[in-house]
Amino acid sequence: MEGDISLHLPAGTPAHALGLRAKQERAQSDFAAAVLSGFGRTPRSIPCRFFYDAVGSELFEEIVKLEEYYPTRVEARLLEVHGAEIAKLAGQGRVLVEFGSGSSRKTSLLICALGKLPAYIPIDIAAESLREAAEWLLNRHAGLTILPLIADFTTTRTLPCVAKFHRKLGFFSGSTIGNLTHIEARAFLANAAKLLGPGSAFLIGVDLKKPASILIPAYNDARGVTAAFNLNLLARINRELDGDFNLTRFAHDAVYNEAQGRIEMYLESLARQTVRVLGRAFAFAEGERIHTENSHKYTVREFQALAGASGWRPVRAWTDPDQLFSLHLLRHD
Repeated sequence: MEGDISLHLPAGTPAHALGLRAKQERAQSDFAAAVLSGFGRTPRSIPCRFFYDAVGSELFEEIVKLEEYYPTRVEARLLEVHGAEIAKLAGQGRVLVEFGSGSSRKTSLLICALGKLPAYIPIDIAAESLREAAEWLLNRHAGLTILPLIADFTTTRTLPCVAKFHRKLGFFSGSTIGNLTHIEARAFLANAAKLLGPGSAFLIGVDLKKPASILIPAYNDARGVTAAFNLNLLARINRELDGDFNLTRFAHDAVYNEAQGRIEMYLESLARQTVRVLGRAFAFAEGERIHTENSHKYTVREFQALAGASGWRPVRAWTDPDQLFSLHLLRHD
């Protein structure tokens, strides 16, 4: 296996970004702060970025294989069918920068279409996941230079030095942008424009609006894998934050908020109960819910308008025959 993997950590990034926090410092960790803050508000919430610990990441890999969960396979098919056209429109010789790279499985399809790259820079907060994904890609793309960047992809300000000498192509797959509010999505797109720079291109996967009869099963599958994925947040609190949640007293729920154009996921308390997290007690009423995720859906025109208001010019959009999912190529002039 040839190629290069060099983990990069932006200057000033705290040690917890590498998962190296000592046990006695856990009360000050991002996860602890988010849980305590989210439970102290009404309605209660936990940010969806905390789904992806080791257990959650494994469960998500199961989710993407489910029949009900269409986004991953439809997006992969769009990359297979339209990869050559995407590469032609994006332009050759670009550094590929992936936001929230995760397992990077679909990225391999894009790399095949793009041909020789100066470098691939995946951005993610999980160091171990970055290294595993990089090793997986190197087994399939000999000679590829991979420079994993350990950072919050929504606020990243700098890239490894090699990026200064090439134009960039951003990649943001899986409709992850749907997890952001419209305000957050505009802020992310504007920051990405600054990060990638003038002359850059950006390929983004966006889930399309469709009937609730298709959407709900994708987030509440018959096998209960998504339920386990959601409930793992409470199990993670038990593991990492001295929580005492009884998972059988909470249930997964997914609803489609048509007015907001989004799926909303919750954990619902099945009884009146009190739980403890890092020594603090939180009382839950029966039926009270913890909000864990939004997944916004867009029409092609809605997303193009959002991108246009954030410094990007829409170039082309591709959709599948069933109008389930879309890929958008944008340019920052």
